[in-house]
Amino acid sequence: SDAVIIDALCMKLVTNPSVFDVLVAPNLYGDILSDLCAGLVGGLGVAPSVNVGDHVKIYEAVHGSAPDIAGKDLANPTSLLLSYAMCLEDLEMKEQATALRRAIDQVLANPATRTQDLNGRATCSTMTKAIIDALHQ
Repeated sequence: SDAVIIDALCMKLVTNPSVFDVLVAPNLYGDILSDLCAGLVGGLGVAPSVNVGDHVKIYEAVHGSAPDIAGKDLANPTSLLLSYAMCLEDLEMKEQATALRRAIDQVLANPATRTQDLNGRATCSTMTKAIIDALHQ
């Protein structure tokens, strides 16, 4: 195991993230690092998350509750749905997980079906419906 000072770690993650397989950090640094890494892949709205314990796994959107946009139909559903895809894989439902990921990729390719955080025009509801429709194609 290699210890790295947090500011140097952030620079290494931005310039060459593939050198890391696993990061272990206290809560504050972990929160900062997870936000940084989410930014590397498109933002908090697209980063899935799983908390792994000895006997339980919790799959959730990495971004938290986002109270500033609650009830406005603006949230990006991608993070939550990709978290669910990870759950499906853990349940050995790989075909369903792959289908969900493909549907999400298809929807993300079209600005009309992406949410505003991804420079799109869709609401959470319309993006979710587009993903459901893509699953049924």
